[in-house]
Amino acid sequence: MRIDIDSYREVLDTLTRNKSRSLLTGFGVFWGVFMLVALMGGGNGLKEKLQNNFAGFATNSAMVWAQPTTKAYKGFRKGRMWQMDYRDVGRIKRAVPELDVVTPVLFSNGGSAYYGDRKASIGVNGAMPDYQRVNEPKLFYGRFIDEADIRDHRKVCVIQKKTYKELFPGGGDPCGKRIRIDNIYYQIVGVDYNMTDGLNFGADAGTVVILPLTFMQQAYNRGNTIDMIAVTGKPGVVMSSITPRIRETVARAHTVDPTDEQGAMVFNTEVLFQLLDNLFRGVNFLIWLVGLGTLFAGAIGVSNIMMVTVRERTTEIGIRRAIGATPRMILSQIISESIVLTMVAGMSGILFAVMILQMLELANTEDGILTAHFQVGFWTAIAAALAVGIVGVLAGLAPAGRAMSIKPVDAMRDE
Repeated sequence: MRIDIDSYREVLDTLTRNKSRSLLTGFGVFWGVFMLVALMGGGNGLKEKLQNNFAGFATNSAMVWAQPTTKAYKGFRKGRMWQMDYRDVGRIKRAVPELDVVTPVLFSNGGSAYYGDRKASIGVNGAMPDYQRVNEPKLFYGRFIDEADIRDHRKVCVIQKKTYKELFPGGGDPCGKRIRIDNIYYQIVGVDYNMTDGLNFGADAGTVVILPLTFMQQAYNRGNTIDMIAVTGKPGVVMSSITPRIRETVARAHTVDPTDEQGAMVFNTEVLFQLLDNLFRGVNFLIWLVGLGTLFAGAIGVSNIMMVTVRERTTEIGIRRAIGATPRMILSQIISESIVLTMVAGMSGILFAVMILQMLELANTEDGILTAHFQVGFWTAIAAALAVGIVGVLAGLAPAGRAMSIKPVDAMRDE
């Protein structure tokens, strides 16, 4: 479809004559594109922030811990308290060979760490070196607990981000320095910037101090008991298919009903990740529904205004037809006006949405590191611009059809 210079001049003249009407109509398209782009960027940023809460956490993992029983079993009443012990690790390994990692974890909540005159509220956890295969640490300094720490019962620790910030506000590498916890001094061997809640049961994210499990058993007089067992499946293993066997193995060893899902708790992270995926599928569908719905509502407004414009210019169009303008030329003129109106409003909406998303990214920057990407990609913006152009063409079709149907005789009679 060829658009000549006269057509562009007619477009500008029309927009100039109908400034208020054009602005009102363009606002509908502007708002529609803004909503679409802003919601897409916001949805992506929100998804990334939620995923960051589980960054490094194995997607094929599960957590096992003891809770008060909810069913009576073999003479024991419901509500009975019980605890797992270190032998359960071996039991699970033997009974469920599909597992790759089976590692115990200890918890001790509500403590304080001291370095000089500085104090930080913490939770103390004990872990084995292979726990990092379940919840991978994001080491900013140093290392994680290793086999030598476990074998020699070393007084070492790995601190997390918030604790590091509170005890060492000036920054720098704290490895080799000693902090005091419950009258025992521990040498820092690592700083973990992973903010997931994997080891943070009962403690705020980023405030956990991780000790070698063997030393924690000794220092806190925990004996052979453990609070949680973390497991991961071998490649290709679906965790939901083996969690009943994990529960049954632990439950029978402690005279707990194997069907008591609350008493012998097995939390399958596979379910959590599936839930997040399903949630954001719904969110993305809603974003496209709202964004495109608003955009097409603006297009309907453009079409209606163009119909009014065609009606007001009946005589002008009739005269053009009388002096030789073809239907193709009339079609080009009306479609051009519709495209220009929607593109100007649409590009303004995209630019405004990009500015808002950029401000969101600046607000989600910590220590100079971006924690979530809210900005839309280049091709997403191009796709939005193309969608606006298509909407402009569609919005101009009905008015263009009305304009092409005008006969010179009818136009003169209308005058």
